[in-house]
Amino acid sequence: MDIVLAMRVFARVVEANSFTRAAETLDMPRARVTVTVQALEARLKTRLLQRTTRTLNLTTDGAAYYERCLRVLADIDDIESSFLGKQRTPRGRLRVDMPGALGRLVVMPALGEFHERYPEIDLMLGLGDKPLDLVQEGIDCVVRIGTLQDSSLVARRVGIYEAVTVASPAYLQKAGTPQTLAELANHRTVNYYWSRTGRVMPLTFEVDGEVVEVKMRGALAVNDAEAYLRSALSGFGIVQGARFMALPYLQSGALIEILSPWKPPPLPISAVYPHNRHLSATVSAFIDWIAELLRHSPLFASTPELDARCRPTSAAGPDAEPIDLDGDEAEPIA
Repeated sequence: MDIVLAMRVFARVVEANSFTRAAETLDMPRARVTVTVQALEARLKTRLLQRTTRTLNLTTDGAAYYERCLRVLADIDDIESSFLGKQRTPRGRLRVDMPGALGRLVVMPALGEFHERYPEIDLMLGLGDKPLDLVQEGIDCVVRIGTLQDSSLVARRVGIYEAVTVASPAYLQKAGTPQTLAELANHRTVNYYWSRTGRVMPLTFEVDGEVVEVKMRGALAVNDAEAYLRSALSGFGIVQGARFMALPYLQSGALIEILSPWKPPPLPISAVYPHNRHLSATVSAFIDWIAELLRHSPLFASTPELDARCRPTSAAGPDAEPIDLDGDEAEPIA
């Protein structure tokens, strides 16, 4: 049997969730699609799909095989393109995951330009901050904020994240405005905690080139960046939020920056992808695009001063070091 054709047919059945729709998009008789998948299952000696009269579901083996198929087919397309010796428009499905606030407020408003530039890329954009296994879950690329640990993944820095320490005028009028870090002991915060571990994130400040962590008391804890900032707007206490999210409120006066002589250290924004396989044209196109998007925004662009203060992309050093999304430091903060 033509194993590559069988893989393409199987992948299309999964994506269409229907033998009939897959046959239509492949311009093949439905019977041939069915026979091809059955022959593939016989060759592999395992069931890939559970079929009933109403539903079509992947088995555990089927899900694993499907993700491997996508990678193999993408590599075949890349090899063919390179040997044909011609520039080929990136095409195919691209699955990306990134922090919700960054995706909703920065990336999604610009996606029209991305699709104009790459009309043949079908983008699946996940918004969240949970730790992910890129290989097992079939994710091509994730965007993450912060220093990351070593593993079999590669990170490319695409921007710089800046935080700002803020509180509402109502809170400051009631509790007073702290003038030193020591005075934070007399104030309250809204704690941000990691969903997976429940670990609370301390406030961080740069003092004489060193990073100082300050743990504060607070009656409220959240695990969402937008809820975190909203709680400060509601007067619950002092928070350190993303500058790109806080900027409209700083401009309107709904939030006030405090302790500006001791700013939070800037953090790298990284595009992360598997280290052990060829970087596909679709992934490369997306990484180049988001790097360009952030580079042209003054809220994310790198400067010599920010570069000197920015924490490293990975715990081991340079931007291209392999990193790990499973460690605590790998969890995004926006």
